[in-house]
Amino acid sequence: MARRPCTPFLVLSLLLLVALSNVAEVHGKLRASDCPNKCKFRCSATSHKKPCMFFCQKCCAKCLCVPPGTYGNKQTCPCYNNWKTKEGGPKCP
Repeated sequence: MARRPCTPFLVLSLLLLVALSNVAEVHGKLRASDCPNKCKFRCSATSHKKPCMFFCQKCCAKCLCVPPGTYGNKQTCPCYNNWKTKEGGPKCP
């Protein structure tokens, strides 16, 4: 049986596709270990650092996202933006 010359190309293409799909899946998402540093910056401008850090890290752990900047920009993280308290207020700082 003759071996097809395109087999190595197909194998390499498949490996490249798998590698790129893993990169695309992680892009834009944080790891839980990234949350403390992201929240430290997010809460840097507030005078209520402890509650801000507590809720920011809780939200980050659930959503794996923290909006950029120290205030606003929540639209960039829908989960972070849409998580509400029982009263309907924002859960995440």
